[in-house]
Amino acid sequence: MSSPYEMSDDSPVYVISVAAELSGMHPQTLRTYDRLGLVSPGRSAGRSRRYSLRDVLLLREVARLSQEGVNLLGIKRILELEGELERYRSVLAEMTAEMGQLRTELESTRSVAARLAGLLRSRGAGGSLVPVRRHANGPAPRPDAAPERAADEPGPDLPAAGTGPAPPADPPARAADASGQAADRSAQAARPPAQAADRSAQAAEPPAQAADSSA
Repeated sequence: MSSPYEMSDDSPVYVISVAAELSGMHPQTLRTYDRLGLVSPGRSAGRSRRYSLRDVLLLREVARLSQEGVNLLGIKRILELEGELERYRSVLAEMTAEMGQLRTELESTRSVAARLAGLLRSRGAGGSLVPVRRHANGPAPRPDAAPERAADEPGPDLPAAGTGPAPPADPPARAADASGQAADRSAQAARPPAQAADRSAQAAEPPAQAADSSA
C-alpha cells in the first residue's frame, strides 16, 4: 500500500463479530476454522483476530462447500489446492509479462541489427574499406604511415670508404668541358673549306702542264 489509509483485500480490518456477520456464521465456528487452519486471520497488537475481505470471502466458500456435504478435511484440501492454483496463476501472469517485455526488446534488437546491416552494405557498395592489419603487441599502423624497418632487419649494403664511385664533377667543371667540346665541333666544321681549296689548286695544275709540253 502506498498510504496507511488505503486498504486492500488483504487488510485485516474486521473483528470476529463483524466477520461472522458478513459470512453468515457464528463467531464460535470462525474460531473452530482458525484452529483447524481453514481460515487463519491476522492478529492485532492485543492478539485479537482481525479478518480481511479475502478471509470473509473464504469463509463464504467454506460455508458453501459444507452445505454441499463436504467434510472439513475435504474442505481444507480444496482450499489448499485453490491457494496453490492462485499462486501458479500469479507466477504465470508474471512470466507472461516478462515474456512480453523480452519480445519487445528482441524486436528492438532486430531492428537495430537490420539498420546496422544496411549501413554496412551501403558502405561496402559506396567505397572499399582499407584493410588494416592489427599487431598483437601494439596499435594498428596508420594507412598513410610509411613502413618502418625493424631494428633487426638488415639494411642496404653501403660501399666501403674510398672504394665507391667518384663523386660527380662540379657544375663549373662540367660547363668548361661542354665549352671545349663545342669548340672542337666548330673546328671540325671549318675543315671542309680548306679541303675544297686544295681540290681547286689541284684542278688548276693541268693547264700549267699543258703549257710546258707546248714549249
